[in-house]
Amino acid sequence: MKKFLAGLSIALVPFAGHAQDGDGAFVDTKILKPELALEMAVAAMEDCRQQGYQVGVAVVDRYGGLQAFIRDRFAGPHVEEIAPRKAWTAVSFRTDTLALDRETQPGTMSAGIRDSARALALGGGVPVVSGDGALVAGIGVSGAPGPDLDDACARAGIAAIEAEIAF
Repeated sequence: MKKFLAGLSIALVPFAGHAQDGDGAFVDTKILKPELALEMAVAAMEDCRQQGYQVGVAVVDRYGGLQAFIRDRFAGPHVEEIAPRKAWTAVSFRTDTLALDRETQPGTMSAGIRDSARALALGGGVPVVSGDGALVAGIGVSGAPGPDLDDACARAGIAAIEAEIAF
């Protein structure tokens, strides 16, 4: 057993210093507080509502886990699936889904992304980045009459909490 542990420790030595930040075995991350996730979702929904759109809004953490979801009273049932997928896609690919739509058109180098079961290259998903550049969440909006309008409402939600995350 001692020989096994000694061999294992020797085998692991080359990997010892490869934490993302280069210091030790742990990586510090930032995750949006659930209260702010909900505030952002409500602000996005209200922005769409003021324009006459009934939407669903999802906020996921930086790892794609659902933090908040809100659906306006007359939003279609599809928003419960689509909004979280848009938010997940935004954090997964670290880009807004309007841009991802353009970059993954048939015949492009990244077109295969559209074959993913969960990724959704349809505008309305936006990564949420703190003032120091850390990805802290993603927001997805679904239900407005166009993906560009979903995107605008998502950005309004981010703007509502911008002062809180601009550190």
